Amino acid sequence: MNRFNLKVFKRFWRLVKPYWLGNEKWGAITILVLLLLLTLTYTFISLSITRFQGDLISALTKLDRERFLRTIWLFLAVLAIYAPLAATSTYLQDRLSNYWRRWLTFDFLGRYFSNRAFYELGNFNTDVDNPDQRIAEDINSFTAESLNFLLIIFNSIFQIIGYTALIWNIPPKVTIFELKNPININFFNGFELEITKIAPSILIIFLLAYAVMGTLITIGVFGRKLVSINYEQLRKEANFRFGLVRIRENSESIAFYRGEPQEYSNLGKFFQEVFQNYNSLIFWQDLLLILFTSAYENIPYILPAVVVAPSVLSGDVEVGKVREAQIAFAQFFFSINLIVSRFQFWTAFVAGIDRLYLLKEYLDLTSSKLRKSTYEQPLINTIRQDRLALEHVTLQTPNYQRTLVKDLSVKLPVGQGLLIMGASGCGKSSLLRAIAGLWNSGTGVIYRPNLSQMLFLPQKPYMILGTLRSQLTYPNDDLKISDIELYYALDAVNLPDLAELSGGLDVEKDWADVLSLGEQQRLAFARILINKPRYVILDEATSALDINNEASLYKHLQRTQTTFVSVGHRPSLVEYHRLVLEIKENEKWGLKEARDF
Repeated sequence: MNRFNLKVFKRFWRLVKPYWLGNEKWGAITILVLLLLLTLTYTFISLSITRFQGDLISALTKLDRERFLRTIWLFLAVLAIYAPLAATSTYLQDRLSNYWRRWLTFDFLGRYFSNRAFYELGNFNTDVDNPDQRIAEDINSFTAESLNFLLIIFNSIFQIIGYTALIWNIPPKVTIFELKNPININFFNGFELEITKIAPSILIIFLLAYAVMGTLITIGVFGRKLVSINYEQLRKEANFRFGLVRIRENSESIAFYRGEPQEYSNLGKFFQEVFQNYNSLIFWQDLLLILFTSAYENIPYILPAVVVAPSVLSGDVEVGKVREAQIAFAQFFFSINLIVSRFQFWTAFVAGIDRLYLLKEYLDLTSSKLRKSTYEQPLINTIRQDRLALEHVTLQTPNYQRTLVKDLSVKLPVGQGLLIMGASGCGKSSLLRAIAGLWNSGTGVIYRPNLSQMLFLPQKPYMILGTLRSQLTYPNDDLKISDIELYYALDAVNLPDLAELSGGLDVEKDWADVLSLGEQQRLAFARILINKPRYVILDEATSALDINNEASLYKHLQRTQTTFVSVGHRPSLVEYHRLVLEIKENEKWGLKEARDF
């Protein structure tokens, strides 16, 4: 995003529309209406306080004790209303922002996990960086700032109307238009108002011209540059934070490799980008922009006194009118000068809109549509059937730059096992990705059951954040199973004491740190015994185990009559499978009975 233009408003509306026209709209609109009413009330209070300050000075100047005391009491009464009003307004605004954030976060999460967009985003898209930051932080900023700016705009509109009425009759005045026929307005009790001309205070004319000039200069000179720099700052900060997270998640590997100098250097480069971009940001935002706005915003403080002074000195206007004019003039100016006074916040907000919109735009596309529109290449066809088979499958990498295997056909008997072997990098794991539907670059047909009937075990098991019970039942967190069955599964995978040593099935721990890789693989194997899938895909799922533990696990798997596909290098795996598929070089392959291998 490098321009401050109408596209921003279109993107903003695309992000706002689903919530404010969705199923929570009436509750949200009710709170918003209350906020606008409170804002309107606040404007009236501000006008009253301005009048009171002018009356106080005029009363002191004329030595009018009664008028002075009356104004003081009225002033205190208004302040008594202002305190609960301000607290209620802040509470309602933050609460509405929180509700909106909840709805928008779950909406994004739903899209994030739909059609495995998170996988596509993490592996094939380099334009939409750091989705975690966009969902966790940018949504929060977007909802809070959107409401804040909306209320600021409405408050400014109310104040412009109110202070225009307050300033309108302050001398000197300029006649803009004289009516040929006077307009008479009759009120109750015989009161009549006759309008013969439109003659506002010259202060209003000056304010309008001054504000328009400042707004055009600010947007033209600073707009494009600051939006671009703010966008880059968000991206570079996120990259630096992501680098720190990777260090934490891979600390042991880095320590074994003694990779501290290189990691330090890489993080230093990330931070150097943050540092340099922030220097550019503060140069434009804190130096140049504030240099302009400081001069621009302080000139109006002295102008009312200069303009009204002749009328005061001639006795036509009370002294308090000078103070009243100064306050009203300043409030009017800052209301109409909304863009200039908050421009640095606007630019950061616009950058956040752009980041959030690009993520939404990506998530709105299904994986298949995205891939077709991007590459316009043939795709492997996946057909749901109660079997596992590949017919004339040619598998390529997602960018179609390399063919891994050509014209592969294999049918896996129900309740039997298929072992896929071959040199590293030949495409064994890629074939499993194709079966899972993660990769579909190529041609041919894959017949497989619904993914809910299949369980995939990678070489490094995924340990979720939660209890031991949730680890065992993953990915079916609503699975109804007794503790006895869970203990039996742990005993079957040679982890009989794990629950007792950990403090029970319902103790939460960081299991990726607590368990060794071998223990994690055995725990992942227990998920097969608990979830009882009809099909299992194992990608070197026993690589960290000794031969005896591996044999025990596969024998349990065979007794379950589950149909399974394994990827592995050990010759000892052959005896637990019916077929062996060997992926060779030059896109070739060979299929044999295990007994003939």
